[in-house]
Amino acid sequence: MDKRDVVIIGAGAAGMMCGIAAARRGRSVLLLDHARKIGEKIRISGGGRCNFTNLGTRAEHFLCANPHFVKSALGRYRPQDFVDMVERHGIAWHEKARGQLFCDGKATQIVEMLVRELADAGAEIWSGTTISAVEAGFVVQTARGAVQAESVVVASGGKSIPKIGASGLGYEIARRFGLPVVDTRPGLVPLTFGAQDLADFRNMAGVAVPVSVRCGAGRFADDLLFTHRGFSGPAILQISSFWREGMAVEIDLLPEGGLATALQAARAEAGGQAVQTMLARLFPRKLARYLAADFGFKGTISDLSRADIRALEARLRTWRVTPTGTEGYRTAEVTLGGVGTDALDAKTMQARHVPGLYFIGEVVDVTGWLGGYNFQWAWASGHAAGQVA
Repeated sequence: MDKRDVVIIGAGAAGMMCGIAAARRGRSVLLLDHARKIGEKIRISGGGRCNFTNLGTRAEHFLCANPHFVKSALGRYRPQDFVDMVERHGIAWHEKARGQLFCDGKATQIVEMLVRELADAGAEIWSGTTISAVEAGFVVQTARGAVQAESVVVASGGKSIPKIGASGLGYEIARRFGLPVVDTRPGLVPLTFGAQDLADFRNMAGVAVPVSVRCGAGRFADDLLFTHRGFSGPAILQISSFWREGMAVEIDLLPEGGLATALQAARAEAGGQAVQTMLARLFPRKLARYLAADFGFKGTISDLSRADIRALEARLRTWRVTPTGTEGYRTAEVTLGGVGTDALDAKTMQARHVPGLYFIGEVVDVTGWLGGYNFQWAWASGHAAGQVA
């Protein structure tokens, strides 16, 4: 039987980082992945440029049943640590809004960098290898035979984007060893609506506007994109992680204000303008038409009373819509929920009651906001486990 010090299940972002850290310590490391091409989630991220970290990463940027759980790993492997690796490999990068870092070139540069680091450290990768079970005594059954390990690190990710091979394997392993799994659901995902709403929204498909959105404890300011299925865009992807079935989403279509100025300018030109014409100063024409019809005022802007103006502003700044669902794991960027953090040591990612078993990355009940935070969690949690596994 093949024997290794460390077997890592999953050769994605967290798994590769863990393998690098463990192999640098002189451990014999084997990474297993059922996909023939490893690191696919890295390759497709950030529009193919890979938003590989966020300089402003803090614990508050993560959803977790225990909000303090992420602090140890994030504090010991910081965004700059990953940037240093990127720069050692000569990979050019740039910063976008709010600390988001992207490759200047293709995201495959990050995958290639990690693979080189693994090879230099002496780790081995078996890609295209199905894993059927992890048995007691840490015997990992694979399509290439059984492998026995001193430590097993589960870095198999979540259920999001099944077309690139996502599965629930990590949750099955956790349950096999008695660890709790928090119910999972799609996160950072477009929201969908019923037929009545879609009849209006489909006419605006492709229209994007800056908004502020609120749902539950979440509030984000960014762009909203109308689609044939409902809403997308960064503001909606962010708020989707806070949305639950039956909840309304409140949208401020004028996060920077501007209604009073638009009214004043329209009245100065021609008080006989329709409300729709005035709203076209603030919004794309298709959206202005919808909002005017939704407001239902039949007169011109010169006919608007103060009460009418207050009602119009309230309509624009507290627009409430109730999604019927999401686009699901098919397009979700992450999976919410996962292996319960109460069962893991925050410093090492090791299962408290199963010495030698570790869970890292997306398979854990830790989900970051949009903007590079999930990759930073992958690097940090993988590095934490790799220091001790």
